[in-house]
Amino acid sequence: MTRSPVRVLGLDLSLTATGVAMPNGNCHTIATKVADGDARLVQISESIRVAITVGGPIDLAVIEDLPVGARSAGITGMVHGVVRETLNIASVPYALISPATLKAYATGAGNADKTAMALAAFKRYGIEFADDNQCDAWWLRAAGLQHLGEPLVSLPAAQIARLDKAKWPAR
Repeated sequence: MTRSPVRVLGLDLSLTATGVAMPNGNCHTIATKVADGDARLVQISESIRVAITVGGPIDLAVIEDLPVGARSAGITGMVHGVVRETLNIASVPYALISPATLKAYATGAGNADKTAMALAAFKRYGIEFADDNQCDAWWLRAAGLQHLGEPLVSLPAAQIARLDKAKWPAR
């Protein structure tokens, strides 16, 4: 994987399988066990804490936002809380990108399915993923690099313009 001088972390948050795209482009999944209950939140937080300390400071973390109808409810909201706290404690700025905006950036269609997302990454970058969480995290990282002026892939202007809808931190 190619390493960009700008260090962006992509995070597709989930209590069962969080996708992580590291600043060097490597992807992995933080898998947790239902039997561990709320201790899974600690496991995810600790894994993110490690990810943001490997290889130097992170310039930006890009997180897939909760769907509009689920912003205030549910288990995924708890994961967002602990991860955002972890990033805040480490002074890592983060951006939020809605699922539809991420899909439109990656594929041109805001309602693209997981297969279309993976196919777009394969066609544009020749990369394959172990699961769709890693794929989403990779596209989140790509969006962050695009926003910071170091595009990872070449995309049509209309797809890049979709990133204007994301919630980017002040620089």
